[in-house]
Amino acid sequence: MDYKIILAGIGIVIGFISYASYFRGIFQNKTKPHVFSWVVWAIINWTAFFAQFVSQGGAGAWITAANAALCTAVAIISLFRGEKNITKSDWISLIGALAGITGWILTDNPLTAVILVSLTDCFAIFPTFRKAYIKPYEENAFAFGIDLVKFILELIALKTFNLTTALFPITILINDALLVSMILMRRKRQNRL
Repeated sequence: MDYKIILAGIGIVIGFISYASYFRGIFQNKTKPHVFSWVVWAIINWTAFFAQFVSQGGAGAWITAANAALCTAVAIISLFRGEKNITKSDWISLIGALAGITGWILTDNPLTAVILVSLTDCFAIFPTFRKAYIKPYEENAFAFGIDLVKFILELIALKTFNLTTALFPITILINDALLVSMILMRRKRQNRL
């Protein structure tokens, strides 16, 4: 069996472990996902997956597909159990996510979509980042932290490694690392007060 398939399978399992922790936090009322972040993440993950798929991402793209499905589930749950403080920047994130799809359609180039959705991810994380800064115990640092491992495995498992297949997981790695770092620093600071 190809090692990339094995790595993708491990990455998907890690993703389900990560999200199991996140779902548990939601249903225990410890985690409050920001509805706009998760709707946008669902859209951009599906867009990135299809771009990776048509660009021969291979097994590594399966991780993005699994992540897209799980983001969709969190988005649906967050409609009922999530944070709904919606700002202008949240709407900009949604427009950016839709621009990725539109850009791909207009240019017939999946790289255009990946660049746009990668930029959008930087905006889409902002509502969660803002909320976690104020309420660091309402976000699941473990879930976002374990995602770092998942997306590293995705990069290794990509059949074709190029800007179209790798930019989005690299963006998520950076954004999640910044989010986890901020959550842990804010928790530490609140514990000292």
